Amino acid sequence: MKKPGILSRTTLRHLSLSLALGLTAASLSGCGFHLRGAQSSAIPMAYKNVQVDLPKQADALREPLVVYLQSLGSMVNQDKNAPIIKITDYQQTRQLLSGRLTEVQLRLAITYHIESSLGEPLTIDYSVYSRRSYQYDIATVNTENQEEAHLIEEMNLDAAMQIARQLHAGRMQYATADQPTTVP
Repeated sequence: MKKPGILSRTTLRHLSLSLALGLTAASLSGCGFHLRGAQSSAIPMAYKNVQVDLPKQADALREPLVVYLQSLGSMVNQDKNAPIIKITDYQQTRQLLSGRLTEVQLRLAITYHIESSLGEPLTIDYSVYSRRSYQYDIATVNTENQEEAHLIEEMNLDAAMQIARQLHAGRMQYATADQPTTVP
């Protein structure tokens, strides 16, 4: 017959193993370790509800930006009192380099800031950049337009992801009255 209050050797082993496993898991999560693909998707509370305001020429950026923000847990364009992600500059450039093989360099530069629903800047201006290039032979069948359209779409996806990551990081520098809102 067992004496009350005395644990068997097997029970003690299970308890010590469970305790060791729990401490290991706590220390790993405490130091910031996460399994691949198990990233925290929580966006800072300040950006749980946002609006997106883009100029007409940046329309190709709207859908990927909304998708990335929603994947991080943000509600987009549902609250008229929410802060606004305002794209203030959208510059898409194309540089042609000639020769037997023609190289085309595409660049996208986007400047944005966050402002209140009343239009007051909350953060300084931030910029994101994306660049792609491709080559084609003038003598072959012209598939330049298809490739260029694909690369432009890819650059917009990349820029939208950069903006969403910057918001997700929660390290936006807030604008103050005595500070210019543009980053030098």
